[in-house]
Amino acid sequence: MFIPSSVQPLRLAPSILSADFSRLGEEVRAIEAGGADLVHFDVMDNHYVPNLTIGPLVFQAIRPHVGIPIDVHLMVEPVDALIPQFAKAGANIISFHPEASRHVDRTLALIREHGCQAGLALNPATPLAWLDQVMERLDMVLLMSVNPGFGGQAFIPSTLAKLRQVRQRLDAYADTTGRRIWLEVDGGVKVDNIAAIVAAGADTCVAGSAVFGAPDADGGYRGVLRALRQQVPQSA
Repeated sequence: MFIPSSVQPLRLAPSILSADFSRLGEEVRAIEAGGADLVHFDVMDNHYVPNLTIGPLVFQAIRPHVGIPIDVHLMVEPVDALIPQFAKAGANIISFHPEASRHVDRTLALIREHGCQAGLALNPATPLAWLDQVMERLDMVLLMSVNPGFGGQAFIPSTLAKLRQVRQRLDAYADTTGRRIWLEVDGGVKVDNIAAIVAAGADTCVAGSAVFGAPDADGGYRGVLRALRQQVPQSA
């Protein structure tokens, strides 16, 4: 099982939602070679969110192409039936939205029972109270900094205040238990805002169009991943 480490100050997780779907194997190999820490795998169902993307079979096809962990973000409803499929295919982390589960605690337990790390994804308008009763089952909190459903959206500035609130909760929990929970941000992460995002408390950043839209003249994927890290002094 993949166990998160609190030693690394910043983890970068390019979202393949913005990759070239005609050559996904090559794309995930390229981001790993470029210095990505995780692959972010967005699953949308045209039900919970207004878009339809990729599922377990595509995941299974790309899993042999990378050695880094794959972070599966389920934007689907209902969610429980897909968890065993992604776990069997080799997912390391599985996150879902509380609105998509009838029993959030049970869904988190299901993810862990299948050998994966468990994350709870919160939309911009989702209250933080969802965290209060399930902290002991969480390995990651995923804050959406856009409304889910499409790539390439602009970062919602109010996410920074929400990030600080979650960071305070997670630090207090770590002080009490000694167990650190990751704090991931997804949506609109760019070179010009990642410093503020990390300063507000994020330790893991999803970047889609910022990475896969990087021009070759600027060093391609390796160049943009390096540029993102260089905005955060301790990770440069």
